[in-house]
Amino acid sequence: MESSRDNILARLKAAQEKRGEIEVVRPDFTSPIYHPLNESLSLEFKTNLEMIGGQVFICQTSSEVGLLIKKICDEKEQSSVFCKDPALGSLMNGIVDINSDEDEFLNLSIGITGCEFLVAHLGSVLISSAQVSGRRLNVFPETHIVVAHESQLTDYLDQAIEKMQIKYKNELPSLISNITGPSRTADIEKTLVMGMHGPKSLIVIIANEPF
Repeated sequence: MESSRDNILARLKAAQEKRGEIEVVRPDFTSPIYHPLNESLSLEFKTNLEMIGGQVFICQTSSEVGLLIKKICDEKEQSSVFCKDPALGSLMNGIVDINSDEDEFLNLSIGITGCEFLVAHLGSVLISSAQVSGRRLNVFPETHIVVAHESQLTDYLDQAIEKMQIKYKNELPSLISNITGPSRTADIEKTLVMGMHGPKSLIVIIANEPF
């Protein structure tokens, strides 16, 4: 008498024979991994960051940077910014009041930093602990302004990582992070909250002129 096990195996075999062999489609390993980008990496970066709530401004000259930061301060009703980077401070000298006093750190509203690289594909800002501004200034202020030069634009994240390895060789910073848009989180009811664990506003200024 045929057992239940034999009956089940026979039915599975019959179903397999009826269905025939499953065709396996071989992937095209020569096709590109990413979609092509805009010829202008600055415009690609701007499009992708602004899609997720950030703001991007492109300045032709370094003198425009300070004036733009002054305009942002006026709109946010702030009289000063917190900045520890002397190179960035020189762009605002005589235009915006700059604070770098550690005793005033907890009172800051607008923080200004540089970055390592900008990733056009993601609209992301690559930062590290090796920067003059350190770790805190990227996450503490309500408004985070990043000032970068167009030479810091990269196409994809892997290129940015490769450039970090070239820049720092065997002494990579202890922290390397990728900022993609303003801080956001959502609870179980899918209520989106901005700035819960970081800046509510991320503004990136790209200067075409060296500074």
